[in-house]
Amino acid sequence: MIPRRRHLAAVRRRFAARAVPLRSWLMQRIFLPMRSPRAARLLYAAVLDGQTVNLHALLPRSTALPEHATLVLQRGRRRCEGPARVYEERDGRLLMDAAILLGTEAGGLPVDDGRWKVVLSTRSGRRSTRIPLLLVEPPQPYGGPTMPMAVSPVSGRRYRLGRTVTGNLRVVVSPARASAEVMKVDLSHTGLVVDFRVLGTRATEPWAEFTATGRRIERPLIDLGDGVWRTIVPLDEMAPRRRATEHWDVAFCSADTRTMRLGRRLHDVRNPLRVFAMNQASVAPQGHTPLLVHPRYTPAGNFRVSCSRMPEAGRRLR
Repeated sequence: MIPRRRHLAAVRRRFAARAVPLRSWLMQRIFLPMRSPRAARLLYAAVLDGQTVNLHALLPRSTALPEHATLVLQRGRRRCEGPARVYEERDGRLLMDAAILLGTEAGGLPVDDGRWKVVLSTRSGRRSTRIPLLLVEPPQPYGGPTMPMAVSPVSGRRYRLGRTVTGNLRVVVSPARASAEVMKVDLSHTGLVVDFRVLGTRATEPWAEFTATGRRIERPLIDLGDGVWRTIVPLDEMAPRRRATEHWDVAFCSADTRTMRLGRRLHDVRNPLRVFAMNQASVAPQGHTPLLVHPRYTPAGNFRVSCSRMPEAGRRLR
């Protein structure tokens, strides 16, 4: 980055750092108190399974029980609608529940990348009302063996909840990051086959690259269609040159895209090494010494193949 661009980037970062506290102060002290009597207050808001917006809100006291209710997502001239349920509690309060699936790939609303405003639209007879949704507290992460899905497991897109400076709820849609996601691992006594899909990018004439310490093997890929590729792991060339186990990383390569390591990242598991554990097996490549092969995932979710010589083979070599 040239000095002028570095200077401008630093100025933008300083401006953003100073703007965040001011934005929060305006929202908490001015806009939220001023708009609360006429807006629905979200009691719960989260994106579950990476692509479903779940909302639970308390409607203003001035609202009458409507005949119909829909959740409206709008960006510019584009508009999408999903079902919502408004009902009355025993104390007379009106509540709203909604669960909206996003993304045409998953059979949901056709939202594209960008910021979408979200409002509740109610109708009784010929009268219709639009009620803003106030997000007073942003969604909080939780602990446990699983974590919130950060991206859609179908498309790899990211759907997150945000709010405007006035506190209105909005859905921010981001494109899928370029990645190679493992779909299936087939280990038998004759070999290892891995199917994976490529998200967020297109590649021409790609290949697979297997790397270990001081070693590298390139292999062609089989195109299965719809962005899915298959690699047949060259175990006959991956036998350790010494007695120690060798660990091979697998990458998707192409002349017009960056190298991407195969892995499993579109999940809500905190420890993929333990949860997605795979058994090791003895594999006998044709015409070669039997190997003990263990496909697995690293703590970061990267796919790795560990190869070691069988104990019997080691004794014969000595």
